[in-house]
Amino acid sequence: FHVNSFFNAGLNPLACGGHSVYLTSAGFRDRNVIANFWKLLEKYKATYFATVPTVVSSLLDVPIDDADLSAMDFIICGAAPIAPQVFSKFQDQVGITVLEAYGMTEGSLFSAGNPRDGEKRVGSIGIRVPYQQMKCVIMDDDGQYVRDCKIDEPGVIVFKGPNVFAGYKQEEKNKDAFIDGEWLVSGDLAREDADGYFWMTGRSKDLIIRGGHNIDPKGIEDTLSAHPAVALAAAVGQPDAYAGEKPCAYVTLSDEGAGPRPTADELKAFARENVPERAAAPAVVEILDEMPTTAVGKIFKPDLRVMATARVLGETVREIAAGAVVTVERSDRHGLLARVSGVPADAREAVSAALDKFTVASTFEASESEQAEEV
Repeated sequence: FHVNSFFNAGLNPLACGGHSVYLTSAGFRDRNVIANFWKLLEKYKATYFATVPTVVSSLLDVPIDDADLSAMDFIICGAAPIAPQVFSKFQDQVGITVLEAYGMTEGSLFSAGNPRDGEKRVGSIGIRVPYQQMKCVIMDDDGQYVRDCKIDEPGVIVFKGPNVFAGYKQEEKNKDAFIDGEWLVSGDLAREDADGYFWMTGRSKDLIIRGGHNIDPKGIEDTLSAHPAVALAAAVGQPDAYAGEKPCAYVTLSDEGAGPRPTADELKAFARENVPERAAAPAVVEILDEMPTTAVGKIFKPDLRVMATARVLGETVREIAAGAVVTVERSDRHGLLARVSGVPADAREAVSAALDKFTVASTFEASESEQAEEV
């Protein structure tokens, strides 16, 4: 169902007279696939595979032992920026060249990549592919084009070419999808250096806005990923009554290594000491057993935002009504909607006043006794 499976893992090998091996219907989501991955590469004498950063991180915990990986030429890693520390560790530990690449379903998968036989720049998504026009632009708060970016100036990636689709079937989604009807607006933030290499800096919608100051979550994620015990890291904005948002981070820990594992407070202190700017210091770091991901392995930040919002609003409400419960859900109308239950009638005014300080929409759920009275 995914564009990578159709083009990269499907049509591309067939066009070259090659074979594709699908490792169960669940692919990398199958824990047995990850646990036996190096032996599977050896068995099928695979020459390359395509993956995402979450899988690269997971494979670092799988011993290669005596698996013969000599047939492997390279791997392609995309879907999200990979932390430089994870990139370097993988290449050193596994000995396989990693080619970072970039693309979207709307652009038929592949728009830029590090050249197989040319210079590879760690942390870069590479150069545009032939026939793909690609650049970074400045857009205003209303999503309107302002100007092209200068060299090394961050902006929104836009691209056009014969690979770019004509538009969405839902006409309302085409309103801000293109500039001048032809440049597709990716929503990804990047800069282009003097040699034409693009460097991802994040997602425009993922920016954490703290008191009007824009914070790129990638700086927080790269900092936490540098900790030897951290396998994956993701940063999002949690609601704050004063600043609008504050950064918070979620991590999973690596299975390798002996000794005590770091606590959340220790990781928070590590992040606060090493983040690129003071405003990016996370207010909270939480350790998860498993990072929420999409069906194709991308970290699913909407779930993390729901978790962060439920935690902050829950703490706020329970300071007033100890037995209250706050659940948060994604809403097409509100973005996020908090549902508050278990608040006594005489406390609702105070709870409502406290919640009004946040930008998250909220609603009170009727208690069982109130429902009984209504019946």
